[in-house]
Amino acid sequence: MSATANPTPLPGDESDSRIMRIGEVAELTGTTPRTIRYYEEIGLLAGGTERELGRHRCYTHADVERIREIVRLKDLLGLSLEQLSQLLEAESARAGIRREFLETDDPDRRHALLLQSRGHIDTQLRLVRARVAELTKLEADLGERAERVQEKLVELETERP
Repeated sequence: MSATANPTPLPGDESDSRIMRIGEVAELTGTTPRTIRYYEEIGLLAGGTERELGRHRCYTHADVERIREIVRLKDLLGLSLEQLSQLLEAESARAGIRREFLETDDPDRRHALLLQSRGHIDTQLRLVRARVAELTKLEADLGERAERVQEKLVELETERP
């Protein structure tokens, strides 16, 4: 079962500032410590909060949510890690744009921010639409194969004594 299908709730609410170690985060997200370290290495996840050499990585609720989103998108879309990285970078950029949009009253700046946001959404849509096209082609190929097999079954049935 996917870790995101029925996520384990974190203690407290979204503002929970409790610091967690990698093993606990792995358990909460349905991943492994090795996976979390790999996500850090390739830039999908910021490294655990600053730590001294030899000290344990520490994570927050926001890190848990980020990992859950990575796992959800990877499972849902079947994207490569590079594509997933592009999707998540665009989402992070949009979150920053959204914050700035809410903080400014300048119509020109808001317009520019909306254009930036639209560019990121377009990037995300290209990735998702490419995946949908691949799945649609696979569905059509499988449908054709099923029809050919059905035709062969009918042929065999009519040839039987």
